[in-house]
Amino acid sequence: MQRDDRAYLWDIIDACSAIESVLADVEPDAYVASRFLRSAVEREFITIGEAAAALSRAAPTLFSRLTDGRRIVDFRNQLTHEYRHIDDQVVWLVTRNEVPVLRQECEALLAEVRDAD
Repeated sequence: MQRDDRAYLWDIIDACSAIESVLADVEPDAYVASRFLRSAVEREFITIGEAAAALSRAAPTLFSRLTDGRRIVDFRNQLTHEYRHIDDQVVWLVTRNEVPVLRQECEALLAEVRDAD
């Protein structure tokens, strides 16, 4: 049974919030030095990418409204399959620059979908 499209948006919002929460008081050097933090953040990015990929199949119109939706899925693939080539500084920058935007976009989309019901 297919999940409701809203569930994928919620998964993305939840993972973005987890990233923001765990890194709230963390400096870049501390992030890079901590395997525990890097693993936690990367796991949340994998969840984001999986949910975005599922959304692309279940609700392509919603997915098309995500800024850089395809890059989100590609980032998940890189974290999963090309883990030896992960640049921790790039991941850090994505957490600071892209995650808040993605969370806000998904929250707005979720509100629209709810209002349409």
